[in-house]
Amino acid sequence: MIDINNNTAVVFPGQGSQIIGMGADLYEKSSIAKDIFDEVDETLGRKLTDIVFSGSQEVLNKTENAQPAITATSLACFSVFKDKFKDFTPSVTAGHSLGEYTSLSASNALSISDTIRLVSERGRLMQIACDKNPGGMVAIIGMEIDVVEEVCREAGAYPSNINSSQQVIISGDNDSLAIAVDLAKARGAKKAIKLSVGGAFHSILMEPARDSLMDFIESLNFSDPEIPLIGNVNAKPLENASQIKNELIEQLMSCVQWNDTIKYMSSNGLNDYIEFGPGKVLTGLIKRIDSNSSTMNIDSYESLSS
Repeated sequence: MIDINNNTAVVFPGQGSQIIGMGADLYEKSSIAKDIFDEVDETLGRKLTDIVFSGSQEVLNKTENAQPAITATSLACFSVFKDKFKDFTPSVTAGHSLGEYTSLSASNALSISDTIRLVSERGRLMQIACDKNPGGMVAIIGMEIDVVEEVCREAGAYPSNINSSQQVIISGDNDSLAIAVDLAKARGAKKAIKLSVGGAFHSILMEPARDSLMDFIESLNFSDPEIPLIGNVNAKPLENASQIKNELIEQLMSCVQWNDTIKYMSSNGLNDYIEFGPGKVLTGLIKRIDSNSSTMNIDSYESLSS
C-alpha cells in the first residue's frame, strides 16, 4: 500500500484507457467531480457525459470523444482525491501522451476549460493528419530498445512510445509497419500487436497537424507550472510556460519517452506513484521499470476508500 505523502508522483493515462461508465460514480457522489464534467460539457458545447456514462464504446473510442473524456475523468479523480487529502501536494506530475495534457491542468499551468479546448482541438487536427497520411501503430514486446530502433530505420517506421525496456510502440504507414513487424519477429520479438488507433501518432506522419496546433497553443493563456511537470519528449522537468508550449508541439511528432520519465523520477528519489484515471496501464509499466516502486490507481469514487 502506498504511503500518501508529499514525496509522491501523480501520473495520468493516455488514449486507449477509455471505457463506458468511467467517472460516473464520481459524478453522482461528488459535487467537485460533477462540476468538472459539467464544465467539460459546457466548454465543448455538447453532452460528452452522455457518451462517457451511457453511450457505446465505439462512439467513445473516436478520438474527438476519447481524448476529452479521459482528460475529464482523470481530472475528476485527481480533484476529488485532493479534496479528501487536503494536505497532499505531489512532488511531480507526468502524463503519457494525452496524459501530458491532463498534467497541464493538474500543475495549474492551464485552466480546465482551456485544457479541454486544447485536447479537443488536438484530437481534431490529429484526425485530419491521419486522413492525409494513413497509418497505424504496433506494440513490439520483448525486444531491446536499440534493436527496435534499428528495425524502424530499416523499415521506414518510427519509435513512438518507449514504454519500458521491453515494450516499444512503433508508428508508420501500413507498408512500413508490415516490414517492421516481419523484421522484429525475425530478430526475436516475443509479440507484435497492432493497436486499435486511428493513425501513426507521435511520428512525422502527424506533420499536417503541426502548424494549426502551434497557432492554437499560442492562443491560450499558459502559466508556469506550480507542480514540476516532466515532459514526454526529453523526460526532464518543464519549468515555464514557454518550455511547455515547445514540448506540446514537439510531442505531436516525437517519441514519448515514458521509460526515461520513470527512471528520471526514480533517480531523484521518487518511488511512490498514483495514477489518476481509467485503467491501470501506467501502474503496470511503472512496476516493470522501477521494481522498488509503490503504486496506486484512483479511477472511481470507491477506489478513494480502498
